[in-house]
Amino acid sequence: MQTELSQQLGIGHAVFGFTPFPAVAAAISRAGGLGVLGAVRYTAPDELARDLDWIEAHVDGHPYGLDVVMPARKVEGVTEADVEAMIPEGHRRFVRDTLAKHGVPELAEGEAAGWRITGWMEQVARSQLDVAFDYPIGLLANALGSPPADVIARAHDRGVLVAALAGSARHAVKHKDAGIDIVVAQGYEAGGHTGEIASMVLTPEVVDAVTPLPVLAAGGIGSGQQVAAALALGAQGVWLGSLWLTTTEADLHSPALTRKLLAAGSGDTVRSRALTGKPARQLRTEWTDAWDDPAGPGPLPMPLQGLLVAEAVSRIQTYEVEPLLGTPVGQIVGRMTSERSVQQVFDDLTRGFERAVDRINRIAGRRGRS
Repeated sequence: MQTELSQQLGIGHAVFGFTPFPAVAAAISRAGGLGVLGAVRYTAPDELARDLDWIEAHVDGHPYGLDVVMPARKVEGVTEADVEAMIPEGHRRFVRDTLAKHGVPELAEGEAAGWRITGWMEQVARSQLDVAFDYPIGLLANALGSPPADVIARAHDRGVLVAALAGSARHAVKHKDAGIDIVVAQGYEAGGHTGEIASMVLTPEVVDAVTPLPVLAAGGIGSGQQVAAALALGAQGVWLGSLWLTTTEADLHSPALTRKLLAAGSGDTVRSRALTGKPARQLRTEWTDAWDDPAGPGPLPMPLQGLLVAEAVSRIQTYEVEPLLGTPVGQIVGRMTSERSVQQVFDDLTRGFERAVDRINRIAGRRGRS
């Protein structure tokens, strides 16, 4: 599964694996792909440095990358406390009532309320980059449009390629104009924040719009046959995220959530604003149903919604309240039916890719003889 881009980056397979877990990122790189660690959950620079140290010690010299979330435009003087004060009391009451309805216990005294989406704030993302650029990362990806121009320049000065996700050809052209090196065409099927255009339509549109920039296809890809299809559509690789959630190296800290993922079908996800305030594909649960119910107050815009539900999500996860328990995941969850190691996932991808290429070659050969 080699392309010009994979050769440029020195990886054996044109498979880019996004994950919040250092052990998964390192395993992806060791297997011949490019492991990309999601940095949004790191609010303290020393925590990110600790995990990058660990990855550096476990990739056996293979390249890896980092994914941050930062806006292209800066909002001056806004603190987390300022944002918190904007949350209406009616929404806080709705959260309390929903948790009480399902008997979700309070967190133990002194227990942290979990991730509060401070990683979405530019000053936090910049502190992450201050750490990351001390490491030999091969790729910097941004999930919230193009990063600021000075960040792109800083990456390029260090020989680091910059990627950005796009849900439409129009967004992709903006990335190209901003000086991005790689566009990730993220289709409707993908987990997390995603647009409304399916991968089969989006990928060739983006390829045509930004040529000669390399494009990675994302969304609904979980087999070697689908990797081959993405390359046939003009992509120079694939960007996979959901597929790694049920690998043995993943650390979900929740056997109940793993069971739900393994049992879910491709129709068991929903694009909902319940988690962050922007449409994000995730497991459909009674939590997402509550927020999507027209009778409720409805989600707040980003970043208010994320701050509002942070403690609630921590409580749901800590006590594994299954009716409410979910996670961002794409429609490919229907193929995630067993726990496998990252290496086993790669073995399946390469075998499926070879079968698909052989099949197309046979078809092309028959046409050539007719």
